[in-house]
Amino acid sequence: MALEINSQNFEQLATSGQLVVVDFWATWCGPCQLVGPHIEKLAHEYEGKAVIGKCDVDRDQELPSRFGVRNIPTILFIKNGELVNKIVGAQDYDTLKKAVEAAL
Repeated sequence: MALEINSQNFEQLATSGQLVVVDFWATWCGPCQLVGPHIEKLAHEYEGKAVIGKCDVDRDQELPSRFGVRNIPTILFIKNGELVNKIVGAQDYDTLKKAVEAAL
């Protein structure tokens, strides 16, 4: 299951040495609902290799603001505390998996 990522746990995750993938989403966002199952599948598939989770932009405005997230879904790939990739908009599973593989 995808981890809930927010401004309280982000720093610890980002400096863990693992790739961190954050899906910024909201319950009312149709395209986010399409991406959600892909994020869940990736979280299960890459357990132990990467931290893959979701940040609800309605519950936590601080983290999206920090990264300048203006549109959702936005998926950030963070390695060693640095942003290495950013995908904006709904994507299919294969595209997201390739992005995770490239970032690892």
